[in-house]
Amino acid sequence: MAVLIDTHAHLDDEQFACDLPAVLDRAGAAGVAAVITIATSAPSSTASIALAERHSMLFATVGIHPNNIPEASPTAWDEVLALVEHQRVVGIGETGLDRHWDTTPFPLQEEYFVRHLELARQHQLPMVIHCREAEADMLRVLRTEFDRHGPIRGVMHSFVGDAAMAEACRAMGLYLSFAGMLTYKNAAALRETAAQQPLDRVLVETDSPYLSPAPLRGKRNEPAHVIHTAACLADLLGIPLEHLAEQTTTNALSVFGLPFSIFS
Repeated sequence: MAVLIDTHAHLDDEQFACDLPAVLDRAGAAGVAAVITIATSAPSSTASIALAERHSMLFATVGIHPNNIPEASPTAWDEVLALVEHQRVVGIGETGLDRHWDTTPFPLQEEYFVRHLELARQHQLPMVIHCREAEADMLRVLRTEFDRHGPIRGVMHSFVGDAAMAEACRAMGLYLSFAGMLTYKNAAALRETAAQQPLDRVLVETDSPYLSPAPLRGKRNEPAHVIHTAACLADLLGIPLEHLAEQTTTNALSVFGLPFSIFS
């Protein structure tokens, strides 16, 4: 069986409140060895860590999503800082830039993004980066960070950029993570870009409970479904699924520093 790691899921979402143990059982049965449950706020950071404490296949991140900044309490950032050294925390984020929604003034998004970059660098943790309709701004901020501090350890989550964006991100040290959108009929351009990526710089994810891959669109997404995205990416790269799974798992272990004990 192909062994996979779902590098991005929101398992603290209320959609999993009633059946998370069954969800994780299905993930294990599908060959998923580990899932990184991604925070979007200070409370979500706390909840994600709590889940990772209860379930050995889960690991957590801490951070504040750009669209969640307006609802953050005055103490939210301090709460994130207090959690960053927890033993189940393997990354910083989800953070980044978003011009699709207008919930957060863009200068404030940039301020928080830079905060997360500094935090990740200080604690030698990878970034989990959200970018929606803000590619030029994203590259500007990342290049400033790269020019000052060198390679950036992290992941461009749910990557949908073009080949030039992919090349620029890789050149700064980032991995590209592909989600269910890769399988959609209207994503031919994304599949063309994915097919050009080096195998040692790609990851797979679900973004559960969102972005269910074909043929499950319209249903709640969950970590077991990462197999569909992995199979699509393997086909695009012209390699067996088992080879794709082995390499993306190696990549995830490397960037997130996950323990090999997940396989025992």
